[in-house]
Amino acid sequence: MELGRGVEHPSTPSKTSEQWALEARGLGKRYRRGWALRDCSFRLPAGRICGLVGPNGAGKSTLLGIASRQIAPTEGGLTLFGIPVDDTSAMPRFAFLGQEKPLFKRFTVAETLRMGAELNPGWDMAASERIVRSGRVPLDARVGTLSGGQRTRVAFALAFGKRPDLLLLDEPMSDLDPLARDEMSTLLMSEATERGTTVLMSSHMLGELEEMCDYLLVVSEGRLRMAGDTDTLVPAHALVTGLAADGGLPPELTRHTVIESRVRGRQFQALVRPDGPLTGDWQISEPSLEEVLLAHLRSPDAPALLTPGARVDIEGITAS
Repeated sequence: MELGRGVEHPSTPSKTSEQWALEARGLGKRYRRGWALRDCSFRLPAGRICGLVGPNGAGKSTLLGIASRQIAPTEGGLTLFGIPVDDTSAMPRFAFLGQEKPLFKRFTVAETLRMGAELNPGWDMAASERIVRSGRVPLDARVGTLSGGQRTRVAFALAFGKRPDLLLLDEPMSDLDPLARDEMSTLLMSEATERGTTVLMSSHMLGELEEMCDYLLVVSEGRLRMAGDTDTLVPAHALVTGLAADGGLPPELTRHTVIESRVRGRQFQALVRPDGPLTGDWQISEPSLEEVLLAHLRSPDAPALLTPGARVDIEGITAS
């Protein structure tokens, strides 16, 4: 968990840059085995709750690692509220919480919160204690004796006690049972909404993302596949069902952008991004967020889709 002490920086971001919690321009990270992240350009507006989606090895943890200053990019740049991520003045603006939640097991909960206060200027002790007490976690209990849900609550208390503008979450609830996940999700939503905190959260639980997130970043094979408002991304697709033509898609449908298609017997089903009116003797419906996400993750070669607010202009060329 990133709880480092920040220092002041003489430069002040413009009001325009402050509207973007994150802005990536040609961001990439290369390891010996190859590129973990490549040509990643997007904007995440401030105040949004954003789901970061992709299969294992897609580049999600690499992106979060760069954003939390744990990994140095190989190419491109990333800014947090207009501040380059490698600038130490960016540190007070974010908090990071990963799957491991590296808490000191011999510390009591109270000692853990005092450590947070010592390491972070502007620490909100009242908020951190409120988060712990609302879960009936004893302040005198040692961290090593707590349940998984209780430890996650203490970790969230540390993160929100820092009063970050941006909260970076790398599947911190993956080891919790359904009841504890629901409790932590409610806590996250209420605290983020009350404070106006921007959240970037990776998760494999697509149903959870549909309930919580109003913005999406989808990565596959190290590249950005979708980015933008869920209210725009989902309606940009259509689920089309009808009779197959000679064992394949009707020619009229192939004029549109087909993300994924299946033919079973005499019937086809396709998820498409219409490039105009869909004319044909077909059944057309709006897909769910989960159907859109799964189709794009199964079809990494499909054209990427970024809503206007998510696009970044690089040297006069809009990245999409």
